[in-house]
Amino acid sequence: MTKHVAVLMGGWSAEREVSLRSGKACADALARRGYRVSPVDVGRDVAAVFTAIRPDAALNVLHGRPGEDGTLQGVLEVLGIPYSHSGVLASALAMHKGFAKAIFRAAEIPVADDLVASRFEAGRRHLMPPPYVVKPMAEGSSVGVFIVTEEQRHPPQELYRDDWAFGDQVLIERYIPGKELTCAVLGDRALDVIDIVPATAFYDYEAKYAAGGSKHILPAQILPNVYQEVRRLALAAHNALGCRGVSRADFRYDDQGTGKLVCLEINTQPGMTETSLVPELAAYAGVTFDELVQWMVEDASTNR
Repeated sequence: MTKHVAVLMGGWSAEREVSLRSGKACADALARRGYRVSPVDVGRDVAAVFTAIRPDAALNVLHGRPGEDGTLQGVLEVLGIPYSHSGVLASALAMHKGFAKAIFRAAEIPVADDLVASRFEAGRRHLMPPPYVVKPMAEGSSVGVFIVTEEQRHPPQELYRDDWAFGDQVLIERYIPGKELTCAVLGDRALDVIDIVPATAFYDYEAKYAAGGSKHILPAQILPNVYQEVRRLALAAHNALGCRGVSRADFRYDDQGTGKLVCLEINTQPGMTETSLVPELAAYAGVTFDELVQWMVEDASTNR
């Protein structure tokens, strides 16, 4: 019998548009592989939709909340629908940057120095000597992120805005100069390492998703021992949080100064668009886009 897969996309996070693009690409790939596909633009009625269409499995291609923070995973567990990517706890931990970093430290995975503060306190004065980075506690795709340089007398005043939509707690993190590196984990295997060179000074939302927004150097042109250390740490971070399926870990590497390598975060729902990093890493490892999407569906389960 043909397997019926619900491809979950869209949602209501700041990353909705990217998720729709990821979802369409994955739905098309599954159709090419012979699956029966039901694209689902996830709304608040998602449990009723699942009950109505009764899929055999769910391919979760949502980015941000509620698809990446454990919420949707909980719904799928209650309904007994096998799903892709990480489970409830790992998703919730990875999405909350403060909790994730605490677990990384316990697992001896190097991270940048940081502190947690209210956005109002962070907007009032420098809580850390610049340069530093201000990040929402639980957003992805560099949404709401600011790099504060030595030249800036004041912190970002956007933190005071009435329409600030990213929560009242922010992470203040020491800025690490140098390269932006990323490595994906597929099952229990770390893939290769990409050096991301943004067209602008910062690997922001546009650099991630606009055509020509960044250049991907694969394999990254770094020292062999550093290359292997990135791969080791990506798998260690994946395992420390209890991730499943596909994940992607992002790093900063100060190649010109201290030689410091730190893990920034783990993405439990990495992008699957035409410019996304995981499909590129998989292709380099000999796994086509369609094979990658099929692998994620066949890996689906409950109790993740």
